[in-house]
Amino acid sequence: MQIHTILIVEDDRFIGEMYVRSLKKAGYDVTWMVDGNDGLIAARNKAYDLLLLDVMLPERRGNDILAALRGKEDLIPNTRVIILTNFEQDDEARQAMERHADGYLIKAEITPSKLIHVIQQLDAVTPAA
Repeated sequence: MQIHTILIVEDDRFIGEMYVRSLKKAGYDVTWMVDGNDGLIAARNKAYDLLLLDVMLPERRGNDILAALRGKEDLIPNTRVIILTNFEQDDEARQAMERHADGYLIKAEITPSKLIHVIQQLDAVTPAA
């Protein structure tokens, strides 16, 4: 499955604008939401190829969004999910999120070009059915 559409749920305006600009320049169709509730609604209402999900969000935390989308039932079976955070998680919380995500990145370590590279790597890997 090729990644074309990306939903970014990120409340930091600088980071969000940087990701949107870089991803659009790389040819992706990008939607950006700044709070957790809007992000959850957007993810439920449209099938995206990739969800870039911040952990620390206003209104609803990223781990709550992930649990709602991929908890008891997988509401986004064809959407890849990458967790983005600067928040240091304990191992148990991180592992719980990683079980429901396709990637976990520390924002301070990710430049826009590295993010595009990670997305291209995901694109090269066919998800398990």
